Amino acid sequence: MAEKHVKITEKPSLYDQLDQMNTLDIIININNEDKKVAEAVERVLPKVAELVDALATRFENGGRLFYIGAGTSGRLGILDASEIPPTFGMPHDKVIGLIAGGDNAIRKAVEFAEDDVHQAWKDLKAYDINANDVLVGIAASGTTPYVLGGIAYAKDHGILTAGITNNPGSPLATDTDIAMEVNVGPEFLTGSTRMKSGTSQKMVLNMISTALMIRIGRVKGNKMVNMQLSNTKLVDRGTRYLVEELGLDYANAEKALKKYGSVKRAIEAMK
Repeated sequence: MAEKHVKITEKPSLYDQLDQMNTLDIIININNEDKKVAEAVERVLPKVAELVDALATRFENGGRLFYIGAGTSGRLGILDASEIPPTFGMPHDKVIGLIAGGDNAIRKAVEFAEDDVHQAWKDLKAYDINANDVLVGIAASGTTPYVLGGIAYAKDHGILTAGITNNPGSPLATDTDIAMEVNVGPEFLTGSTRMKSGTSQKMVLNMISTALMIRIGRVKGNKMVNMQLSNTKLVDRGTRYLVEELGLDYANAEKALKKYGSVKRAIEAMK
């Protein structure tokens, strides 16, 4: 493990003179670095599973999942949260992503927003966060004040906390109940954590939310049976699921899907 507080995410790239490389060499070297990400994520899988199990228990008691982060990390949390309602038919207030600087920061950086140690808790209190909920802080550096402040306040209020960071031994890793320390090494472009660090965060977030939705019964077999029927593609997908599950022809499967409003409800009513 890295020496405590050493920011691997700020170490110089293993490559130099990037501006002298031809385009193909740039792309090849970025790809070579990206190959390291899945192996780094693999090393934290037991911690991801621990978090999912804790989340599943709390969801059964009405709990929620909150993500907080700044910059790329905050945007990735919001992205994951925003996919839950259409993919799994969950209410919008069950998985919530918050970013330093508020919604304006999703598209444009808000200067110094991440440096406010008190703001995350103010943002979380607006949702009446409580001890049934779980708070996941996302910060490549593991030192973002917005994230650390939110985690500290949450722990003081008996809320389970977790952290996704790319700096082992960082404050986010040591201050959370469940620490997912994904050491992907220095970035190809020195300090650009939107690259390998961000990719690793996206992978971990995919695992957390997908595994959680499976655990709480939002998936049947390998199908998204609770997805929102919000466009023609999804209606077609749901119809094909019913053809396969119920043995209906396509036209009758589509009628059943539209009648009951979801694959799951149609299966429960007709099987």
